[in-house]
Amino acid sequence: MKVLLHPTYFPSIAHFVAMVKAEDIVFEVFDNYQKQTYRNRATIFGANGKLDLNVPVHYSQKNRQLYKDVSISNIDNWQDLHFKSLESAYRASPFFEFYIDDLKPLFNTEFISIMDFNFKCLEIIFECLQVQFEYKTTTHFEKEPKAIIDGRILANSRKEITQDFQYYAQVFDDKHGFFNNLSILDLLFNEGPNTILYLEAQILTL
Repeated sequence: MKVLLHPTYFPSIAHFVAMVKAEDIVFEVFDNYQKQTYRNRATIFGANGKLDLNVPVHYSQKNRQLYKDVSISNIDNWQDLHFKSLESAYRASPFFEFYIDDLKPLFNTEFISIMDFNFKCLEIIFECLQVQFEYKTTTHFEKEPKAIIDGRILANSRKEITQDFQYYAQVFDDKHGFFNNLSILDLLFNEGPNTILYLEAQILTL
């Protein structure tokens, strides 16, 4: 299948299931930016439950902006905050030490474009998974694209697809129970090399 997706910040497990199962991945790069989506947000599992990591961006709703034109606000040290949050959440996970050095450059290098940053995050995750990252990008925006599965809704945090995936052990599940469909980082740190097998075994309905 060919699937159309948004490049998002450390995408959800559902997002990665769609990518792993796709014969061709196409990323939307000509859409208008929308707030309160996973374009600049990833949800992880912290000691107190779900924790959203938000990348601050320069964006005005008065004038519509293309997603590819939205820049990151690097005034506050958000990268350091996100990295410390990952350490706090996952340092006790089985594979944190195995992958964290690969991820570190994402948090100590300044990026300008949120879309470019998200593509870099995807590239690093695919390297961790030891899977080749091949994709195409759109040449124009289509509200209702044909001959492709439209998975762009996976980036919309306000209209999330309800999808129950198989249980896997999480660091704080003894306190809060199992949290479904978190960022790929949660699965990676907890399942390590088994991540791809887990993703391939899931069923996603779009």
